[in-house]
Amino acid sequence: MSKLTKKQKLALSKIEPGKAYSLTEASALVKEITLANFDASVDVDVRLGVDPRKANQMVRGVVTLPHGTGKQVRVLALCTPDKEAEAKEAGADFVGLDEYIEKIKGGWTEIDVIITMPAIMGKIGALGRVLGPRGLMPNPKSGTVTNDIGSAVKEVKSGKIDFKVDKTGIVHTSIGKVSFNAEQIKDNAQEFISTLIKLKPSAAKGTYLKSIYLSSTMSPSIKIDPKSVEE
Repeated sequence: MSKLTKKQKLALSKIEPGKAYSLTEASALVKEITLANFDASVDVDVRLGVDPRKANQMVRGVVTLPHGTGKQVRVLALCTPDKEAEAKEAGADFVGLDEYIEKIKGGWTEIDVIITMPAIMGKIGALGRVLGPRGLMPNPKSGTVTNDIGSAVKEVKSGKIDFKVDKTGIVHTSIGKVSFNAEQIKDNAQEFISTLIKLKPSAAKGTYLKSIYLSSTMSPSIKIDPKSVEE
């Protein structure tokens, strides 16, 4: 096992062992314990009391973070010619159809989100082997398959993210950057967790929010008291 660096030891020394912090405390503390020389992402991990193997306990949704993600999201709008101007005006980085489908077939995936239209999904289905493993396949449930291309692009650019519980019952997502102030981190985390609470499946029994941890890309994790975020 590798030895801890001075920075890692310093970060750990600021976390009280065994303590479950309030979301307000953790949002300030994550800034203190991140000693990286770049703007690290702030992540939230929530373990849910669900069995993702059962369809009636799957948790999946979208949320628009009040202060955005802090990331530059590269959006590709695959749309018909009559929608291209709308997509460009909304801020899409790449706009087109057949030429981009061919590029993707050739292995091009220098994008973060693809937004398209229901009528075009037949063409995009063939890209599943390239897009699926990278989480780039458009999906109506995440709002990335729609005829309202302009609104969808704006939402993604302004901080809309989609999430899904993994096979171990954990939902993991980035909710901002360390450069955000503590209040912004708290607001974004609260919005995400509140959305999870609203999505609680009726089939889920017992404790729903089993554990919540806040961390940055380069920091130890901070345990959060679920009672401090439950509505």
